[in-house]
Amino acid sequence: MIDFFVNFWKTTSLYFAASEPLTFLKYILMYIIVVVLFYLAIKKDFEPLLLIPIAFGMFLANLPGANLYHPELFLVPDAQFDILRVFKEGGLLDLLYLGVKLGVYPSLIFMGVGAMTDFSPLIANPKSILLGAAAQLGVFAAFLGAIAIGFTPEAAASIGIIGGADGPTAVLVTKTLAPQLLGAIAIAAYSYMALIPIIQPPFMRMLTTKKERSIVMETLRPVSKLEKVAFPVVVTIIVCLILPDAAPLVGLLMLGNLFAVSGVTDRLSKTAQNELINIVTIFLGVSVGATANAERFLTFETISIIVLGLCAFIFSTIGGVLFGKFMCWVTKGKINPLIGSAGVSAVPMAARVSQVVGQQENPANFLLMHAMGPNVAGVIGSAVAAGVFLSTFK
Repeated sequence: MIDFFVNFWKTTSLYFAASEPLTFLKYILMYIIVVVLFYLAIKKDFEPLLLIPIAFGMFLANLPGANLYHPELFLVPDAQFDILRVFKEGGLLDLLYLGVKLGVYPSLIFMGVGAMTDFSPLIANPKSILLGAAAQLGVFAAFLGAIAIGFTPEAAASIGIIGGADGPTAVLVTKTLAPQLLGAIAIAAYSYMALIPIIQPPFMRMLTTKKERSIVMETLRPVSKLEKVAFPVVVTIIVCLILPDAAPLVGLLMLGNLFAVSGVTDRLSKTAQNELINIVTIFLGVSVGATANAERFLTFETISIIVLGLCAFIFSTIGGVLFGKFMCWVTKGKINPLIGSAGVSAVPMAARVSQVVGQQENPANFLLMHAMGPNVAGVIGSAVAAGVFLSTFK
């Protein structure tokens, strides 16, 4: 009977805490991070659909003795990866993580995003794509910064893609190029996406004048159904011919959009927008959060990634706004520079930020639809940037 209780005691977290106090302290620090993410998601309503599953995945992965996730099964060269071993030896989170390892979840989420996205503002104003491209400045600024402080090119590319403000893209690039950094990069990417309403406005105001922020833009022209149907097909052909590595993201993004605009696949469109993307978001969030194990997460690398990620978001905002000012000058005041900040990929949050800041200066100003042009261009731009990094470093 005594042996029974002794053996039971040794399986508890309390025994682990008593025998490994320093390691257990790291777990406590991870729990504090989990609480912060819960606070942002539940109290502040910052991206709760993403932050709650990520935070809970972190919590599950840092329960001593639970053994739900085994990174050693995945942190091996692709040639040595054994999927059968995962099924034989893996825990619940290992099985869910297969969707990340095989690149399934990010592409499926892009299909749902495509079904929910209206590309009409971009089609009506093709110049918006230039703003989406300019807002990728943060991607390459963070990439160069990471190289400068000693990260490998593969890790630097994974860090840089945070500046695209697109979580699934960051996950896809990182799981391919630097899987050991996935937890830190995914958490930084999704957290900063949630904080866009706080990060962007100060730089938007700093870089523009009151007169520029008050500019009222002309109503966009109507877009025909033929244009809406042709757009996803044409974009897929162009992007995938130039950057085949971007095909999983761009291809499924445009497939989802075609479901929505064709007018004959309402059931598929609704499934992609609702049930499918919700299920995949849960699996992606929990499995990505599980990679944030205390032993790997609480390092100097993580701090560097968080700082570089913030810099990436700031430079992306600056790049979009400055190019918006240039377009404002070229068009003699017809374009409000604030819509440039929406060139990051966070749809539609970044466009809403442009709308809010614009209306603070001019309550009669309605920038949302104009900002959606560069916003959806940013989705394509982040996927293209990901394709560039994958084709270069994979």
